[in-house]
Amino acid sequence: MSQTNWAGNYAYQARKLHRASTLEQVQEIVASAARVRVVGSRHSFTDIGDSLELLTLDDLPPDVVVDREARTVAFTAGLKYGALTQALATEGLALGNLASLPHISVAGAVATATHGSGDANGNLATAVAALEMIKSDGEVLRAARGDADFNGLVVGLGALGAVTRITLDVEPAYQVRQRVFEGLGWDALFEHFDEITSSGYSVSVFTRWAQTTDQVWIKSRVGEDPEQVAGDLFGAVPAAVDRHPILGVDPVNCSPQLGVPGPWSERLPHFRSGFTPSSGEEIQSEYFVARRHALAAIQALRALADTIRPLLQVCEIRTMAADELWMSPQYGQDTVGFHFTWRPRQSAVERALVPVEAALTPFAARPHWGKVFLADAAAIAARYERLPDFTRLVGQLDPRGAFRNQWLETHVLGGA
Repeated sequence: MSQTNWAGNYAYQARKLHRASTLEQVQEIVASAARVRVVGSRHSFTDIGDSLELLTLDDLPPDVVVDREARTVAFTAGLKYGALTQALATEGLALGNLASLPHISVAGAVATATHGSGDANGNLATAVAALEMIKSDGEVLRAARGDADFNGLVVGLGALGAVTRITLDVEPAYQVRQRVFEGLGWDALFEHFDEITSSGYSVSVFTRWAQTTDQVWIKSRVGEDPEQVAGDLFGAVPAAVDRHPILGVDPVNCSPQLGVPGPWSERLPHFRSGFTPSSGEEIQSEYFVARRHALAAIQALRALADTIRPLLQVCEIRTMAADELWMSPQYGQDTVGFHFTWRPRQSAVERALVPVEAALTPFAARPHWGKVFLADAAAIAARYERLPDFTRLVGQLDPRGAFRNQWLETHVLGGA
């Protein structure tokens, strides 16, 4: 096969792409493949999803099932968030949070602990109430929250099995309004960091590491969060028109702003479901530090502005709540994330990441699993106290190593 990822910066080396339309076909394909990985929306920026053979679940029926008593929705793992939100809309239900893009597959987002934003919001994997996967012997494994090792299964990095079905927590549908503020000064951010990140249900600070930040996006649940009144935000002024996170780019693809209320699914993502979200080809990286290190980490990155800025389209600063999922970057700690949208210059970006990762090392930064980073398995091991348990689980569920690949060996398992 000859296919690339969403950004076009990685070409898959797999020799064959399988398409399964039934669970039984998934079992047969997995059991007979020497090496295999499930491929989703291809939004990862590395070889994390590559193998000798790939399997897509796109042909499986969505089979969306709502359980109102349990307050959950179950569905086939290949479903994308955009399609799931449409199904939930007909039921008057919602998810607690979404990522910036509605175009990504749920299973891939969960497996890599992809996230939205919000002081009290966990990453998207924390909404998983149950899952079903096919082990390398073709047998079905079903697990639910509270089961032994469940917290190790959820953020599985594709290493444990082929996830075929997911159950997520849901709640009654709600509305969100979104406002953008421009020109927040660094001094104001440092002095009022906690007030700013708690000023809405979901808050993002965008910057190119210049003299001020660029924008602050505040998403508030209508009728639940404090209403944003007219006026500035610690010196940042309200935008008079809709904005794109990258200054100068047409905001036509962005979710509506200016405080206009709308459905949760049309405000929590930064981009509209029906439009192409990218500003063009790009590479992404992201690092998470414990919230207590937030201001020191910002200062460390500001010191690298001259190195970062020539390659940068935009950087987004967000907060996420702690969780108990073994391989989640938020395991055991509230975090602040630093997301970098780079220009599509792979070698130059990798060179720039050397000083970036060095600057964040004192804060034990954990990288986003689906984005570009350099840290090897030895460095990762020091930052994930449950990695030995995860490694045990890998050996237990996939003793023949069918789901292992070079990315896992290099960055997580280290040949274990």
